[in-house]
Amino acid sequence: MKTKIALLSALLLTFTITAQDVMGKWKTVDDVSGEAKSILEIYEEDGKVYGKVVEIIKKDRQDAVCDQCKGEDKGKPIMGMTIIRGLEKDGDEYNGGKILDPENGKLYKCYITLEDDKTLKVRGYIGFSLLGRTQYWYRVE
Repeated sequence: MKTKIALLSALLLTFTITAQDVMGKWKTVDDVSGEAKSILEIYEEDGKVYGKVVEIIKKDRQDAVCDQCKGEDKGKPIMGMTIIRGLEKDGDEYNGGKILDPENGKLYKCYITLEDDKTLKVRGYIGFSLLGRTQYWYRVE
């Protein structure tokens, strides 16, 4: 009986930890209009966290390129672009990386954290986190 309880506890703990993970697909929502914009996939590579655009929801933006980006991103399609770059886990938050805003081509410091298992808080900022903007993204099931 104790073995079954221990096994069940371990399974529940594993499920809880998995459900609290930022990895997976997220629907981005414009923080001004409230319109859904895209689906991003957040993944880990070499111990760092990245986010790539895997779907653009607005039909008229599906072939958009980042014409205001600088460097190697200039003129590249937004679809497939990695916009979250190099975040590292720090307690309940992922930080230390950058986020690209393909609308204006600018890179910002960034941190992300789960509000709950279905809501991701994404904060892009300049300098320190008080000077920036926050968006909430929603897990795609």
